Amino acid sequence: MLENLNQLVKESAQDAIVNNSDVPNEHNEAAIQAASGSIFDTLKEQLSSGNIGNLVDAFKGGNVENSAVVQQASASFTDKLAGMGINLDSAKGIAASIIPGIVGKFVNKTNDPNDSSFDIKDIFSKISGPDGKFQLSDLTDLFSGNKAGEEGQQGGGVIDKLKGLFS
Repeated sequence: MLENLNQLVKESAQDAIVNNSDVPNEHNEAAIQAASGSIFDTLKEQLSSGNIGNLVDAFKGGNVENSAVVQQASASFTDKLAGMGINLDSAKGIAASIIPGIVGKFVNKTNDPNDSSFDIKDIFSKISGPDGKFQLSDLTDLFSGNKAGEEGQQGGGVIDKLKGLFS
């Protein structure tokens, strides 16, 4: 999954990173790694801190630019770029120009049944870590609309399961 995310960043980062005079050529690869790492780390942090709602918001699509996942990944990426000696304003601009688009493409690919480059089960098993605290079946049931592990029993999916939490 991380390799596919790196490739997605490379495809999206040509102008913002590689062709950007604010990013020294010797930092191009590190900046690309920092972008994908920031997205991956953000997903992992959102999951481990129990912010399932933020993940659901990100993966249901729509206006990803304002999602908590994009905002957190952008801030993390900005910090990493600044740590490479890139001017803070330039770092913020680079993050704003690529992170929302990359997360949007990532979400679209994850939700596309004809695209196997990102699998939701694989993503959440990778970010949940080896401690076993996160039950992947709970989240896949949430996305698929199945009731608590009952095959074939439709429970309405993400929105129906979450609407009672926010009223």
